[in-house]
Amino acid sequence: MAEKDRDQTGNVSQSPEASVSETAGPVVNEKSLLRKIDVHLLPAVALLYLLSFLDRSNVGNARIEGLLEDLGMPGDHYLTGLSLYFVGYVLFEIPCNIILKRTSPRIWLPTLTIAWGVVATLMGIVQNEAGFLAARFFLGVAESGLFPGVTYYFSMWYKRRERQYRVALFFSAASLAGAFGGALAYGIGRLKGVVWANGWRWIFILEGIATVLIAATAYGFIHNYPDTSKFLDDDERKLVRQRLAADSDATHQEDFSWAAVREALRDPKCWLYGLGFHTMSLPLYTLSLFLPTIIKNLGYTAAIAQLLTVPPYAFAFGTTVGVAVLSERLGKRAVFIGGSAIFAAIGYSILLGNIDPVARPGVSYVAVFFAAGGIYPASALVLSWPTINVSGQTKRATATAMQISIGNIGAVVGTQLYRTYDGPRFIVGHSFALGYLLANAIVVTVLAVVLSKENKRRASIAGEIMDVASVWHM
Repeated sequence: MAEKDRDQTGNVSQSPEASVSETAGPVVNEKSLLRKIDVHLLPAVALLYLLSFLDRSNVGNARIEGLLEDLGMPGDHYLTGLSLYFVGYVLFEIPCNIILKRTSPRIWLPTLTIAWGVVATLMGIVQNEAGFLAARFFLGVAESGLFPGVTYYFSMWYKRRERQYRVALFFSAASLAGAFGGALAYGIGRLKGVVWANGWRWIFILEGIATVLIAATAYGFIHNYPDTSKFLDDDERKLVRQRLAADSDATHQEDFSWAAVREALRDPKCWLYGLGFHTMSLPLYTLSLFLPTIIKNLGYTAAIAQLLTVPPYAFAFGTTVGVAVLSERLGKRAVFIGGSAIFAAIGYSILLGNIDPVARPGVSYVAVFFAAGGIYPASALVLSWPTINVSGQTKRATATAMQISIGNIGAVVGTQLYRTYDGPRFIVGHSFALGYLLANAIVVTVLAVVLSKENKRRASIAGEIMDVASVWHM
């Protein structure tokens, strides 16, 4: 019996797989094909994103290994450097996605990775504040195209209902980067005294060189779109086209169009997707950039603080994958995004409520698990939303870039909140993170209501027969 899908308005509609199987024939097993695509795509792009998040957030590890002292840089100037990363990121987000549309993933994604790997390596030899600020800006420029590029890339391979889980798995590499980053920083920090007095330079240099070397091999394992990827045979390629044709516009030959860009800019839902990530990016990046500092301020040494960052990120990896599975099986997004945001908000409430974190470090450390365990799954799901719902290749690429650009404005704000002398309670930073998480729950509720009304409007126009591909997923 053909599988039936339940759309987000509660109606049961015939899955497009039924028509696909009739036209594609029994030559290719669809589940086997999906597993094959997953094996060839997901580990490759997740590895690049792990490197990306490692190279952008290891500055937090470097900070507690003597970076500020060696560069003679006040703590507030360090925060400016963190902000400049996101300025570069936001400014070049949409241009990078346009370049991806005009080139190919196999060329563009590894090239971006090499570029930021070089910049990350050079951060290890900066001699003053100006060098640090410039390096952070150009790191943001180089990394700006990866995440929106990959989410667009997925839309050319997977059906809408399949993308959410894949985007979540891809994004889970960010939490793994945090775990690896803490462990690596603990080991690399032991190079203190080798060439330089402190070990922070080696964190940038060794991790940056690793990025360049892995990216150089990525030209061989990053694949293009289905029509040209060599790991598919003709029958498999035909089935991919048929599946996507029955579900979306991904197989259409669509040239780049400025009209589609303008359409995305005029669509209120695209701005709501951006606001959804905006309210998550502040807690996401403040946690990833300042977690080593937060833990060190509980009274631990730098080395122990590096190690203590690993378990919360490992927990976040588990919650990200688990929530993504539940969301996919139940066909719900908003409730899991909002629920995860509330879960993280509990953590920040505990952090703010702990009057003396040095005397009771365990309480604050447990709170960090709540924060990480809610922030990462919520971020993964909210980032997958426009790739599921926005139609038109160019409009979808633009909407994805808009979402991350708008979102990272929140990150720019967040980089200024954890000031040097605010520890150990960091009342300002924790309060902003808490407020943003509660705002996220409100935004996703509003967006879910908007999408529900749109579904009902389309259903009333279509009558009893509804095109599954036109249903907005909430």
